[in-house]
Amino acid sequence: MVKDSTSEHLRAELKSLADTLEEVLRGSSQKSKAEFDSLRSKAENALQETRSRLGESGDRLAEQTKVVAEKADEYVHENPWAGIGIGAVVGFVLGALITRR
Repeated sequence: MVKDSTSEHLRAELKSLADTLEEVLRGSSQKSKAEFDSLRSKAENALQETRSRLGESGDRLAEQTKVVAEKADEYVHENPWAGIGIGAVVGFVLGALITRR
């Protein structure tokens, strides 16, 4: 559920950024310099926040991937034959899918 709320929050941030940028592009020729500068500042802030959140999400994803890889490594070391069997099944399925095309 945390993953869903994070992705929803990220989507909302990206939509907000896109809306702000569209507003800047649409009205740039019709607005005064002060209004344009205000919109530009708003767009820059939204972009910085989105970049920051994307960086945090990427770091979190990298950490989760590292934990999963460590657990998989431990499992294979504790159960080598099961790891070999799983690898063979995955290889067989991928081979069957590739040859069907």
